[in-house]
Amino acid sequence: MDLNSFDLEDLILAAIKSEVESRNVYSKLARQTKNGLLKDKMKFLAGEELKHMQFMEDVYKNNFPDKKIKLPRESPVPLPELTISDEDIPLSKVLGSAMEAEQSAHDYYKSLSKRFPEDTKLNNILLYFADMELGHYKILEIEKESMERFEEDDVYWPMVHVGP
Repeated sequence: MDLNSFDLEDLILAAIKSEVESRNVYSKLARQTKNGLLKDKMKFLAGEELKHMQFMEDVYKNNFPDKKIKLPRESPVPLPELTISDEDIPLSKVLGSAMEAEQSAHDYYKSLSKRFPEDTKLNNILLYFADMELGHYKILEIEKESMERFEEDDVYWPMVHVGP
């Protein structure tokens, strides 16, 4: 992901916005699911996104001490939005979208780390965040595969039980 055409302020605000949106989706999924294990995983991911958001807010405050954080309505940086657009959307589709967002977050943090001197604390933390996003991706991938099996078994085929 090439972030060279964006200024640092926009990049940091985009990261904060992305973490807020992801946290909201994971929190909503945690509230709505009845599966205890999935609920715990979604709460975990929501907590991770909160920590990332708080860290990025600190980065913003350190780099722009005279400015208040004001998130843009739309991100100037091409990151996928993680939202639940329809309450009837299959959970596997939501998890698939979340996987795409986590992969993009990995690429984003890895690219953002290059804006800071190599082997500095901030550079290393952003690289660590990139690795964490891949871990989130794997958690979601496992849940998505399980959900797809469940959804497949739950399919109703008309006339399937009709005998000769």
